[in-house]
Amino acid sequence: MKRDRMAPFLTEGKGMLLAYDQGLEHGPSKDFDEKNVDPSFVMDIASKGGFNGVVFQKGVAERFYDGKVPLIVKVNGKTSLPQGEPLSRQVCTVEHAVSLGAKGVGYTIYLGSGEEAAMLAEFGKVQEEAHSRGIAAIAWVYPRGGGVQNDTSKEIVAYAARAGLELGADAVKIKYTGDSESFSWAVKSAAGVKVFMSGGPKAATDDAFLGQVEGVMDAGAAGLAVGRNVWQHPQPLEMARKLKRIIFEGGQANDPVRG
Repeated sequence: MKRDRMAPFLTEGKGMLLAYDQGLEHGPSKDFDEKNVDPSFVMDIASKGGFNGVVFQKGVAERFYDGKVPLIVKVNGKTSLPQGEPLSRQVCTVEHAVSLGAKGVGYTIYLGSGEEAAMLAEFGKVQEEAHSRGIAAIAWVYPRGGGVQNDTSKEIVAYAARAGLELGADAVKIKYTGDSESFSWAVKSAAGVKVFMSGGPKAATDDAFLGQVEGVMDAGAAGLAVGRNVWQHPQPLEMARKLKRIIFEGGQANDPVRG
């Protein structure tokens, strides 16, 4: 039986990943406060919150990864400063990611960008090297650029999921379409590739975000890759408990959390 490279990041086929790779693209002023600007704070949440994995850029992993939660190293990145079509290039080798303890690598593809060809080719090489080393290759597939009008439409999100399959990704991190029925088409289009919803920016309310996660799981997704909606939360471990109830126990967004 073929080994599932995503197994280190799953519990009975489902997973909850804590993403903290935003600092390179967004800078410290937009996302961080006095607490969460410290990667140790987020590493502690990943461990105490029961996350299946944590996502770091290589510099953060080199200094702050403590081995308590499986590691995904983001191997490409860009800043928000340049104008024009988005292009995110490789900044870390798979070899170096493995040396840091990574069980998986992540790579962002801006599908629809005028620069997408470079990212598609680069991810192809990353995927092959990751698989040769026995670790997962996870594609962040974000339709973006002049050719994309609505990056959360049913059609474009399904295209993102399918691109992950066609490129050999073990999992895809994609945006939510807004409802379970349309998102289920993206899950079907991935044809067995694990689908994780991108947590996105801090939601207006907890209930709004938890409702999205409930819809994602109802659609058959594997789980959630969340960042700001947890580590920007005033009570991040409480939010983690609520997410775990929905993802692993089939709970509802408004269920009380015990323990």
